[in-house]
Amino acid sequence: MPDALLRLPTATDGKAVNELIKLCPPLDTNSTYCNLLQCTHFADTSVIAEHQGAPIGFVSAYIIPQRPESLFIWQVAISEAARGQGLASRMLEHLLARDKLRQVSYLETTITEQNAASWNLFKRFASANKCSMVTETLFDKAIHFDGQHESEILVRIGAFLNR
Repeated sequence: MPDALLRLPTATDGKAVNELIKLCPPLDTNSTYCNLLQCTHFADTSVIAEHQGAPIGFVSAYIIPQRPESLFIWQVAISEAARGQGLASRMLEHLLARDKLRQVSYLETTITEQNAASWNLFKRFASANKCSMVTETLFDKAIHFDGQHESEILVRIGAFLNR
């Protein structure tokens, strides 16, 4: 939605973020407490999108402690009504434009093989920013998840220029 308001999340957004994520399979749901922490401790590296006062998108992210030039995108949740309108890309660009994230030159995330929507988002994002996109298995289904969860493929996009 082109008129969506993009802003820092706050503690009062935590429950609504939790509800939004529940409506966005195949995203893993977290506890409300986890989403409250994302909306407070990680507010500077996360963004919420609102339309007419209601949350329609949320991107949770954090700076990787060992690689302060890398922003790790934890989750991208977009309400069904707002999908297919470029909101997720706008939210990622909004994050990278923040002064507090000026040092970021790489964006990282993990995606399971079957999550076509996420693959499409990040491929488009890399292309639009004229960046390379490299992948490798980060967490293996058999080794790390005892066969109970699909492998998580690490996606690294960058380096961003002129930020």
